[in-house]
Amino acid sequence: MSKAFAKSLFNLNRALVRRLRLLTVRAQPPARPHRIAATLDDALPADGGGGAAVCKVEGGLLMSSSTFPYFMLVALEAGGFLRALLLLLLYPALRLLSHGQAIKVMAMVSFLGLRKDAFRAGRAALPKLLMADVSAEVFERAVAARRRCVCVSAMPRVMVEPFLTEYLAVDAVVAPEMKEFMGYYLGVMEGEEEVLQRVNVEEAIAGEKGGGDVVVIGVGGLGCSFDSLFQKHCKEVYMPTELARRQWRPLPRQRHPKPLIFHDGRTAFRPTPAAMLAMFVWLPLGAALAIIRMAVFILLPFSLSVPLLAALGMHSRAIIPNPSSSASATTNLFACNHRSLLDPLYIAAGAGRADLAAATYSISRLSEALSPIATFRLTRDRAADRAAMKARLSSSGLVVCPEGTTCREPFLLRFSPLFAELGSDVAPVALHSAVDMFHGTTAAGWKALDPLFFLMNPVPAYVVHFLDAVECGGAGPEEARAVANEVQRRIAEALGYTCTGLTRRDKYLMLAGNEGLVDHGAKKNTTCTSC
Repeated sequence: MSKAFAKSLFNLNRALVRRLRLLTVRAQPPARPHRIAATLDDALPADGGGGAAVCKVEGGLLMSSSTFPYFMLVALEAGGFLRALLLLLLYPALRLLSHGQAIKVMAMVSFLGLRKDAFRAGRAALPKLLMADVSAEVFERAVAARRRCVCVSAMPRVMVEPFLTEYLAVDAVVAPEMKEFMGYYLGVMEGEEEVLQRVNVEEAIAGEKGGGDVVVIGVGGLGCSFDSLFQKHCKEVYMPTELARRQWRPLPRQRHPKPLIFHDGRTAFRPTPAAMLAMFVWLPLGAALAIIRMAVFILLPFSLSVPLLAALGMHSRAIIPNPSSSASATTNLFACNHRSLLDPLYIAAGAGRADLAAATYSISRLSEALSPIATFRLTRDRAADRAAMKARLSSSGLVVCPEGTTCREPFLLRFSPLFAELGSDVAPVALHSAVDMFHGTTAAGWKALDPLFFLMNPVPAYVVHFLDAVECGGAGPEEARAVANEVQRRIAEALGYTCTGLTRRDKYLMLAGNEGLVDHGAKKNTTCTSC
């Protein structure tokens, strides 16, 4: 009886939505171009090198038929939880609007009142979400195989252009600007006519040098925005159906034109309406659970806290190749890749050593006060930091993160050689962490909340892999650099990660617009990136 009632209620809801949509006034799309291609192969043959392509982002380049997650990410990361909750509450009403009208409403809610010069979600948070939604079929045929590609979007340019130009190497983007007043967004976008007056579409398609009689093909998508552009410039257009989009596959990581190494934001999931509803329901319970987990970390010894935290949903695994002769018991210096603020705690728990101290750089005073193991701050003055690390190493064990900052993707940043100049053998430790709701790191946010967000995850996981020690006694600068590179190589090999030469400075310039320096009231030497 309950199933029959639920089914009838569902059918009634669908009928009501259809009737309400009939009452919505929609602009009639203009006539389509000369030829509508039936399949992607017809419009974009695999060997179609040369020519140009005009590709719609929503429903064309991107597999998803909804733009809601992208605006929700902006509302959540740039506006906060209350703005995200407001957008979620408006979702039923958005379903009754056309694609273009819904985008205008979502842009209003997500952008109204945000500072223009402080908005970095388009460069820092959205690329990760957008890259996971790129269609391999459309990218390989419309972007990679063409001399030029112009992407068209009804979403604000500040949301899509950084990703399209930097990570997919798109030549030009036609999208509306967000209007602003005195440095703040008004929540209103340019009209289609304003965009076409501002952008020289012919030049964008042909390029600065021109292309003569360039054959231009198009990939349509959701809505009827910029239909006149397709009609005027494209010889033929492929209009993907919902069934076709379901058969597309995401672009593999190895096919990315540029690897996505850095991204910011707290959200670790795709913010669909259902996922956001689950997140808001989880928040009160997650906050209480995080406080309990934090108390267990602080108050109990590792022998008790580790099994109790496992019962509270925190999964951890320590890999020690030879427990009897392990470097974790005989070595006092540990160097690890940096995944989160809790790296030294997991290393101390895995090694069973409460005497370890953590060298830190930019963590908050609150995190230092709550840490169950000793911490001390580095100042980026090489001589002072080397002396402080040697003093700690003479009395206890030491954990350092030579990358200098966290990296969420399977890449390792350049290792600072400072730890290899201490004259003590070092035990490399390979760390891998996984979260399902919140990232416990941030470049532009409030770092004091890093441990809280990590502990709020329903089932966070850590893998701690102790590797064989590397000898580095009495090393000079060149030998220290060789040791640091060897430690980086061993950790990357154990994790299956890729080594890079990027640094903390590169990350913060991209995500936060600064060099990631912290004023400790001491002379700075930016060549030191150890933390």
